[in-house]
Amino acid sequence: MVKRMIDGKKSLFSGMQATGNLTLGNYLGALRNFVKLSDEYECFFCVVDEHSITVRQDPAELRKRARNLLTLYIAAGLDPKKNTIYYQSHVSAHAELAWILNCFTYMGELQRMTQFKDKSAKHADNINAGLFTYPVLMAADILLFQADVVPVGSDQMQHLELTRDIAGRFNSIYGDVFTIPEPYLGKAGARIMSLQDPSKKMSKSDENPNASIYLMDDKDTIMRKFKRAVTDSMAQVKYNDEQPGVKNLIDIYSVCSNKSVAEVEAEFDGKGYGEFKEAVGESVASILVPLQSEFNRLSSEKAFIDEIIKENAEKASYYANKTLRKVQKKIGYPERIR
Repeated sequence: MVKRMIDGKKSLFSGMQATGNLTLGNYLGALRNFVKLSDEYECFFCVVDEHSITVRQDPAELRKRARNLLTLYIAAGLDPKKNTIYYQSHVSAHAELAWILNCFTYMGELQRMTQFKDKSAKHADNINAGLFTYPVLMAADILLFQADVVPVGSDQMQHLELTRDIAGRFNSIYGDVFTIPEPYLGKAGARIMSLQDPSKKMSKSDENPNASIYLMDDKDTIMRKFKRAVTDSMAQVKYNDEQPGVKNLIDIYSVCSNKSVAEVEAEFDGKGYGEFKEAVGESVASILVPLQSEFNRLSSEKAFIDEIIKENAEKASYYANKTLRKVQKKIGYPERIR
């Protein structure tokens, strides 16, 4: 077994891209749950701005979104002293390890990645090498911190499997270097669907602004979007696959109100969709308004956030470089003279 890096605690890694606006799905399925996980694991939460540039970005907007995302982590309740919350681009070990792992990854493996095919179709004018090798950088992100677990959605499972394959391949040649990461699959609220097309996951890149609840939406906007949410003509609040729109709203209300599905069904038995949608909107606003208030407060404290950025980059670099130096020695790079 690879030796634990930090006080015998298991390690957890998660990264979010600094593109688009985070949605209710990102919050309920990931961000809110991270606070609970930080009690059990040594957590590394990365703003993956290096991944972001596989698609052309406006530089000023990328910097703004990256800072907003890091601030949102803290506003959501993650203690920056207890967790490591940092920018990927501030830790050069990510890129260094990615190059090494490129040399242990096969072209055929990368060609099978469905996200590469999907993104190539969406960005046909910019099918760059970074888009192709994106999963290798993701593997480096995870393996740098000897992550035992990685919270992933179904759309990222293929990338995590590749990470496990790369780590196993490297270990088979050089010994016990990398921890083989396991997926951490969330439970309630792990998959919040689009309000306009409940067959698709709620996405921060959806072209229809009514399809997603964004974390910075004000209450009036939240209520309006839920009023427009797709339901059906069955006029019953029941949790079943024949009513995907209603099922999605029940999931949202259940998580936000801490009520079971059965309790939600009983609460709205015989009531109309209008009353139900209003209750869902109120429950969502009740958890987002405090988050927004804390985000705005933290955003005004520039020096405080700057200090967190500096300290956490140093902490992340310390642990990442422990793994990187071991890898470099294993493959035969000359030792650095200090």
